Amino acid sequence: MDFSFTDEQRLLADTLSRFVSKEYGFEKRKAILAQPEGFSREVWRALADMGILGLPFAEEYGGIGGSAVDTMIVMNAIGAGLVVEPYLATVVLAGGLIDAVGSEAQKQALLPAIAEGRLVLAFAHGEPQARYEPRAVATQARRLGSRWAINGEKAVVANGGQADRLVVSARTSGAEGDAGGISLFLVERAAKGLAVRDYRTIDGLRAAEIQFFGAAGELLGGEGGAFDAIERVTDAGIAALCAEAVGAMEALNAQTLEYIKARQQFGQPIGRFQVLQHRAVDMMIHCEQSKSMAFLAAMRSQSADAAERRRAASAAKVHIGRSGRFVAQSAIQLHGGMGMTDELAASHYAKRLTMINFQLGDVEHHLDRFIKEPAS
Repeated sequence: MDFSFTDEQRLLADTLSRFVSKEYGFEKRKAILAQPEGFSREVWRALADMGILGLPFAEEYGGIGGSAVDTMIVMNAIGAGLVVEPYLATVVLAGGLIDAVGSEAQKQALLPAIAEGRLVLAFAHGEPQARYEPRAVATQARRLGSRWAINGEKAVVANGGQADRLVVSARTSGAEGDAGGISLFLVERAAKGLAVRDYRTIDGLRAAEIQFFGAAGELLGGEGGAFDAIERVTDAGIAALCAEAVGAMEALNAQTLEYIKARQQFGQPIGRFQVLQHRAVDMMIHCEQSKSMAFLAAMRSQSADAAERRRAASAAKVHIGRSGRFVAQSAIQLHGGMGMTDELAASHYAKRLTMINFQLGDVEHHLDRFIKEPAS
């Protein structure tokens, strides 16, 4: 597989790397997490000014027309810097769905607002009973005159409490578990009939439990045929998460290597002990293998062959979930007791890698999906 970037992609990677290292240090991240929204609108505008928020969208919608590999580069930098701004929720998932199924008027109204940093979105799809099954949509939407009323509950909605608008999946026909009959709706975060319980996840980021009691929604695109787009955009989100995990693993490996070179024990750096050298090499191997899988998932995420796309996304999620766990646990072990403290960045990387494993399906879910998906 060709892992080489174009000149433009190398420039993008270098720009983001400089931004993260100079403008998004560990102490600044902690200060951002302590803010009421849990992310920085100032940083969000800076990302917009760099063109990052409009990267995947076409030029006529204020974007750049970037590829899945470009998104991978962005998410890799987000992982390396533990960036908490809602890029995945707003740009990749909600923005990707608007781009995929929205009407021309909806795209013209919403995608430029995302690209310019004026609109934060969240994708409300998972439900308490679903256990990662994308077809398990029990939330109902019913037409009442000229509007739609939504009733149901969504669980662990990333940045759901901070979004200006929600992209909500709801059933307009069929039974729970059917692929047909699922539609998408735009719901104002401040709309009547919403109950939002915002909370921090273990990695310090934000999620919400959202209940809908007849909340008004605007139909996004056509009625009843949104499932294929949901699955396709979710697979793109999985590829993005895998890239973020690789960035986090690379940064954590570098910090761990630096630590074992500096930490003295028995009159010498602990990095001279062969058993620790072996562990550090194993961590590097896991990271390099994960990088290959992240490339595969990104390159297949836009494949016209749905089976090929699904298998690549699930294979990457399984491998990177396991490798992320190994790298996180090994880093904590090599750092000793201080690796568990909030004062050290290593613990935050470990928590983020743990959370990534559970976002958009864990190892067990994707292993099952990979086994059941016939090879094309």
